[in-house]
Amino acid sequence: MIFVRVVSMMNKVARSHSKAAAIANCSQIRTATTSPSGSILPEPKKPRFGYLGVICAVTIGLFIGATISKNVANFLEENELFVPSDDDDDD
Repeated sequence: MIFVRVVSMMNKVARSHSKAAAIANCSQIRTATTSPSGSILPEPKKPRFGYLGVICAVTIGLFIGATISKNVANFLEENELFVPSDDDDDD
Protein backbone atom coordinates (compact mmCIF):
# COMPACT_ATOMS: atom_id res chain seq x y z
CA MET A 1 0.00 0.00 0.00
CA ILE A 2 2.79 2.43 0.92
CA PHE A 3 4.70 1.43 -2.22
CA VAL A 4 1.72 2.37 -4.42
CA ARG A 5 1.45 5.80 -2.78
CA VAL A 6 5.17 6.47 -3.23
CA VAL A 7 5.01 5.46 -6.90
CA SER A 8 1.96 7.65 -7.53
CA MET A 9 3.66 10.62 -5.86
CA MET A 10 6.75 10.07 -7.98
CA ASN A 11 4.62 9.98 -11.14
CA LYS A 12 2.99 13.30 -10.19
CA VAL A 13 6.37 14.90 -9.65
CA ALA A 14 7.69 13.51 -12.92
CA ARG A 15 4.68 14.78 -14.88
CA SER A 16 4.86 18.23 -13.33
CA HIS A 17 8.58 18.56 -14.13
CA SER A 18 8.52 17.13 -17.63
CA LYS A 19 9.74 19.09 -20.64
CA ALA A 20 6.23 19.41 -22.05
CA ALA A 21 4.98 20.95 -18.82
CA ALA A 22 7.92 23.33 -18.74
CA ILE A 23 7.30 24.43 -22.32
CA ALA A 24 3.56 24.86 -21.74
CA ASN A 25 4.12 27.01 -18.62
CA CYS A 26 6.67 29.43 -20.08
CA SER A 27 5.83 32.60 -21.91
CA GLN A 28 8.25 33.87 -24.51
CA ILE A 29 9.34 37.40 -23.80
CA ARG A 30 12.53 38.69 -25.36
CA THR A 31 13.48 42.00 -23.86
CA ALA A 32 17.17 41.90 -24.82
CA THR A 33 16.63 42.73 -28.50
CA THR A 34 13.18 44.28 -28.63
CA SER A 35 11.37 47.11 -26.91
CA PRO A 36 8.07 46.55 -25.06
CA SER A 37 6.20 47.58 -28.22
CA GLY A 38 8.01 44.89 -30.25
CA SER A 39 10.38 47.05 -32.27
CA ILE A 40 14.00 46.01 -32.65
CA LEU A 41 16.41 48.01 -30.52
CA PRO A 42 19.42 49.74 -32.12
CA GLU A 43 22.83 48.10 -31.98
CA PRO A 44 24.68 48.92 -28.73
CA LYS A 45 27.73 51.17 -28.85
CA LYS A 46 31.09 49.40 -28.77
CA PRO A 47 34.10 50.81 -26.92
CA ARG A 48 36.74 51.81 -29.44
CA PHE A 49 40.09 50.74 -28.05
CA GLY A 50 41.30 48.70 -31.01
CA TYR A 51 45.00 48.07 -31.31
CA LEU A 52 45.87 50.46 -28.50
CA GLY A 53 43.92 48.33 -26.01
CA VAL A 54 45.55 45.13 -27.25
CA ILE A 55 49.03 46.64 -27.05
CA CYS A 56 48.39 47.95 -23.51
CA ALA A 57 47.02 44.60 -22.32
CA VAL A 58 49.92 42.62 -23.79
CA THR A 59 52.53 45.07 -22.45
CA ILE A 60 51.09 45.04 -18.94
CA GLY A 61 50.82 41.23 -18.99
CA LEU A 62 54.41 40.80 -20.12
CA PHE A 63 55.66 43.27 -17.51
CA ILE A 64 53.81 41.55 -14.66
CA GLY A 65 54.92 38.09 -15.85
CA ALA A 66 58.56 39.17 -16.14
CA THR A 67 58.49 40.74 -12.67
CA ILE A 68 57.00 37.62 -11.09
CA SER A 69 59.48 35.31 -12.83
CA LYS A 70 62.43 37.51 -11.82
CA ASN A 71 61.32 37.47 -8.17
CA VAL A 72 60.83 33.70 -8.18
CA ALA A 73 64.24 33.14 -9.80
CA ASN A 74 65.88 35.35 -7.15
CA PHE A 75 64.07 33.46 -4.38
CA LEU A 76 65.18 30.09 -5.74
CA GLU A 77 68.80 31.23 -6.09
CA GLU A 78 68.95 32.79 -2.60
CA ASN A 79 67.61 29.62 -0.99
CA GLU A 80 69.86 27.46 -3.17
CA LEU A 81 66.93 25.46 -4.47
CA PHE A 82 68.08 25.98 -8.04
CA VAL A 83 71.59 27.13 -8.80
CA PRO A 84 72.86 26.84 -12.37
CA SER A 85 76.03 24.79 -12.55
CA ASP A 86 79.20 26.22 -14.10
CA ASP A 87 80.06 22.91 -15.81
CA ASP A 88 77.61 23.59 -18.64
CA ASP A 89 79.70 26.51 -19.99
CA ASP A 90 82.77 24.47 -21.04
CA ASP A 91 82.28 25.02 -24.78
